[in-house]
Amino acid sequence: MASRQGPGPVPGHPQKHDPAWKHVQILSMNGERRKLKCIYCGKEFRGGGIHRIKEHLAGQKGNASRCPRVLTEVQLLMRESLEGSLVKRKKKQKLAEEVGSLNPTPICMVDTFANQGEMETGLQLLVDGLDPTSALPVKKEEEGVAKTGEKRKRGRPKLSSPPPHVIAHPLPMITDGETIGRVESGLPKANNQTLKDQAHMAVGRFLYDAGIPLDAVNSVYFQRMVDAIASAGPGLEGPTYHDLRGSILKNSIEEANNVLEQYKVMWGRTGCSIMADEWTASNGRILMNFLIYCPEGTMFLKTVDASDTVESADALYELLKQVVEEVGVKNVIQVITNNTEVHVIAGKRLTETFTTMFWTPCTARCINSVLEEFEKIQKISATIDHAQAITRFIYNHSMVLNMMRKFTEGKELLQPSVSRVATNFLALHNMVTLKDNLKAMFASQEWVDCQHSKSRGGIVASGLVVSDSFWSQCTTIVNLTEPLLQVLKMVNSCDRPSMGYIFEGMYRVKEAIKNELKTKAEYMVYWNIIDSRWDTLIHRPLHAAGFFLNPQFFYSIKGEVHNEIMSGVLDCIERLVPDTKVQDKINKELSLYKNAAGDFGRKIADRARYSLPPADWWSTYGGSCPNLTRLAIRILSQTCGVSGFHRDHISFEQIHSQIKNRLEHQRLKDLVFVQYNLRLQERKGKKEHSDPIAFDKMDILESWVMEELSEGEGDLDLGWTALNQPAATGRNFASSNDEHPVVASGYGDEEIYTGGKDDMAGEDDMAGADDMAGADDGQI
Repeated sequence: MASRQGPGPVPGHPQKHDPAWKHVQILSMNGERRKLKCIYCGKEFRGGGIHRIKEHLAGQKGNASRCPRVLTEVQLLMRESLEGSLVKRKKKQKLAEEVGSLNPTPICMVDTFANQGEMETGLQLLVDGLDPTSALPVKKEEEGVAKTGEKRKRGRPKLSSPPPHVIAHPLPMITDGETIGRVESGLPKANNQTLKDQAHMAVGRFLYDAGIPLDAVNSVYFQRMVDAIASAGPGLEGPTYHDLRGSILKNSIEEANNVLEQYKVMWGRTGCSIMADEWTASNGRILMNFLIYCPEGTMFLKTVDASDTVESADALYELLKQVVEEVGVKNVIQVITNNTEVHVIAGKRLTETFTTMFWTPCTARCINSVLEEFEKIQKISATIDHAQAITRFIYNHSMVLNMMRKFTEGKELLQPSVSRVATNFLALHNMVTLKDNLKAMFASQEWVDCQHSKSRGGIVASGLVVSDSFWSQCTTIVNLTEPLLQVLKMVNSCDRPSMGYIFEGMYRVKEAIKNELKTKAEYMVYWNIIDSRWDTLIHRPLHAAGFFLNPQFFYSIKGEVHNEIMSGVLDCIERLVPDTKVQDKINKELSLYKNAAGDFGRKIADRARYSLPPADWWSTYGGSCPNLTRLAIRILSQTCGVSGFHRDHISFEQIHSQIKNRLEHQRLKDLVFVQYNLRLQERKGKKEHSDPIAFDKMDILESWVMEELSEGEGDLDLGWTALNQPAATGRNFASSNDEHPVVASGYGDEEIYTGGKDDMAGEDDMAGADDMAGADDGQI
């Protein structure tokens, strides 16, 4: 027979979070835990759990004597913990009553502190809200004395699990050093995977039931909502339907108007751009959203049904005139619209009426039209077709898609961009970036063993991936279009105003094309496309002045400033500064800037040309030229395009429907005002995560991911449930970077300014275009 063992210490359990556990020693008898021992006075406790120890350490009257040797700070900590428990119970009394009413099945009532592992579960805080004599069902066998003095029976049978409605609302766990009912810093984190999964399932069920688009979780407000709910704790009653239509909407309108007032203060210093975002709704109506841009942020003003207005230059002029007056003529630097003939006429009339501002066509639309013309070139369109054959095969078969994501380390070949044509060229860029990964995949034994390797689509895709001529064509196209994609991204970016970068960006576009194709007959094909849209429609004095006033670019010019640039600067001075005396002062101050005199010539100012935003640079070093500085800041603080604003899931169309109730119509207008302004405010912090085959991205990626299923070929696939979850990373390619390096050429290529038309006839250009369209037709 084994000898009887004496009591010995037992290591503390790592999951015990109550602060009192740090001040006790667990003793065992014959391998079973029997006693808790105070580490200060040595007193041993057989029952009452950790709560009894806490009363002992706190020196409070209760079920234990006071500890004579406890440290003062420990005594205060224990008292604070006990008081927190009491407050927590009172706050949850209402929840306890609701829980009791929802659970008709009685639960055996045992001592609250009988369970030695009471703090090992987030559910314990819910127990604290119940009757003080109740506890969670206990599964462990243990003995001890209850608070009432009654002895518990040994070997108590296991009780049933808590009812589902209790588990569905667990409380956050309290970590070491925290007191019940109060979190010292930050929000408590769900450190239990089961609780986290239950919470995620609850979110999913809500989204599925309500029909809310799943990309709603990409909103920056989603996690804030989750944090707020977690902070409030269980028992929080959600807002009602009438709350959301009433008091909450009123408060949101007030918040949006407060932000607008902050922006208006900035308009006086930096000026602003009125953007007319014109688009066609699903019902065929043409809507025009008016937005106001300044460096502080973009604000949605209102939406107008412009279906009839855009057909008449007079009507469009009156609409634009009304908006300018509403914003304030003195604040407006430019109005940006579409570039149709009607818009050109209305814009010209607008600048005749308001002589201190410009009308500017949308740069983003121009760049998209240039890319669309590039895409029509036969060699480019054929290469895109072949690239789409590869992606359609990969993204329609789960085994192949999983394999691709494995070889690319989670990077996607496809990602939606601001337009269909930009998405096409971005996809080519991504494929070239991942060329080696794709080649490795299709050369791997895993691919050889895959059943799809023998299918028709698999044979075509693998053949293209191993083709050097295919990749050669892709690389050339990427080199030709990558600068344009960067300019497009820069125009759509909310990270910085684009006016100081657009002229230089388009210079780099033409320079890159010239460097890639070498011969004039080849690069003039692309230059002619650019010039036919840029020079005749888009190029404006503001662009040239933005280049001139950006110190990063101006001080990199080699030789004299081109006349085109200087003329744009003078045009801006005459139009934006109506006071002739101030004009003369600016003219004198220009020489200081040109010669880098005074503070402009400091070494710190020299270094800051490349690190500070241009407007901030002027604000810092332009003190000796106050008039020129004010003009520079107002020009450099503007944007160039109307694009990149997501209108999904906002009820613009309903505003313009025939709503008979005047009150409800006003409420809907206010709701859209709040929705769109929240959307605009989140642009800087938002990081989109998307799946290329998600149905909400199908429109823009349709030609890259959709295919007709061949008979019998679908039987080889396991379906979407076999897919590995895409990586959580968003934009993971170099093209997402819109920082522009200084071009080493020094912006002195006269041919880029003139378009190369001095010594080359247009007929020769067209011949070159024909040669490009038909060359190497069967090469890929």
